[in-house]
Amino acid sequence: MADQRTAWGWGLASIDAAGTTLDVWYPKLTIGPAPSEADRPAHGFDALVRNEADARGVRRVPVFTVSDLDAAPADAADAYLRLHLLSMRLAKPNTLNLEGIFGVLANVVWTNYGPFAIEDFALRKMDVQAAANNAVNGAPAANVEVMLVDKMPRMVDYVVPTGVRIGNADRVRLGAYLSEGTTVMHEGFVNFNAGTLGVSMVEGRISQGVVVGNGSDIGGGASIMGTLSGGGKLRNSIGEHSLLGANAGIGISLGDNCVVEAGLYVTAGTKVTVYDKAKVAAGEPLDVVKGSDLSGKNNILFIRNSVSGRIEARYRKVGIALNEKLHKN
Repeated sequence: MADQRTAWGWGLASIDAAGTTLDVWYPKLTIGPAPSEADRPAHGFDALVRNEADARGVRRVPVFTVSDLDAAPADAADAYLRLHLLSMRLAKPNTLNLEGIFGVLANVVWTNYGPFAIEDFALRKMDVQAAANNAVNGAPAANVEVMLVDKMPRMVDYVVPTGVRIGNADRVRLGAYLSEGTTVMHEGFVNFNAGTLGVSMVEGRISQGVVVGNGSDIGGGASIMGTLSGGGKLRNSIGEHSLLGANAGIGISLGDNCVVEAGLYVTAGTKVTVYDKAKVAAGEPLDVVKGSDLSGKNNILFIRNSVSGRIEARYRKVGIALNEKLHKN
């Protein structure tokens, strides 16, 4: 098909004793039609290839992968290619078909010695430690450290985007999209198929499917409801120059130049009073709408009235401004 979207590249796959693909690393990917077998470039992995299993019981073999980006991932190699595309900034969140991705990925023990299969981890751990300790006489005892057990690894072990700072690598999954000038602080979290579209400060959680616009700030402990956290197929987003205050949260989208005050959670069903100075002066009742009615609208300040306790939406003329020097990464 002429309009088929494809991407391709050589990857280095880790294959366990059962033949399961634990991970695939793609140093370089290309968007567009794949070359014929005769015209493929060399993979270049050379000494990294291991056709015999190492102490983990893992072989490392080159795989040439071609992905139809509009079809669901066919296997683990295809899924890893798509996650790499996102973190390499070759595809933006919500532009790739990721349907069923968890079904083609294995749950893996991720360690400082690379991925292990879960089933025989304890025995393989002993084998690796013994091999490492025997390799260098007199060296301190080697230890296999488990960083996480999950279907998706840390982004930085596969892709390190330019112009970003990440305080805690464990909290950014492969498949996160981080634009130049993004700072993810130590308690910030960015899921796969989610991220920032410009200079941003991330101290809270950006859930799967969520994108944050240029110049916006996700405060400490704040959260944005995504498609994996009860949002169904709804994709929430935050526009430009907006602030989600500390420990606040949204189940709706914010437009440009919006603020949600600290500690306030606004969902689609939240009753919100629309503050109108003219109506207040005239003694007229204020309109009460659902949060979903304000989703994606610009120039709104969401606050909880400290006297009445009601949640109010007030007009805000300008957006926030991030510290320019802080985000020159």
